[in-house]
Amino acid sequence: MQLYFIDPGKPTQNAYIESFNGRYREECLNQHWLTSIGEAREIIEEWRIDYNTERPHSSLKYQTPEEFAAARPFDKTQWAQPIERRDGSAPAPIAHAAE
Repeated sequence: MQLYFIDPGKPTQNAYIESFNGRYREECLNQHWLTSIGEAREIIEEWRIDYNTERPHSSLKYQTPEEFAAARPFDKTQWAQPIERRDGSAPAPIAHAAE
């Protein structure tokens, strides 16, 4: 397995996390003067709870992430189960890794 990294100075290669990072900095970190690790943990946890449970997201059809996850038609524990193939082999790759 080979890891691929975002090129330095190319945030558009991962726009989702760049958008989140900007929102997190603007709405949480820039709004508070954090004087201790304990205070930072409390403020960040309050923001995280608000972000995930109270605030609707336009990308989720104006639902909170908690509401969106609760409405999914699958049991979340299914993702923890390993997938076994009957013939015992892994599926063929769709595309080969870039050189």
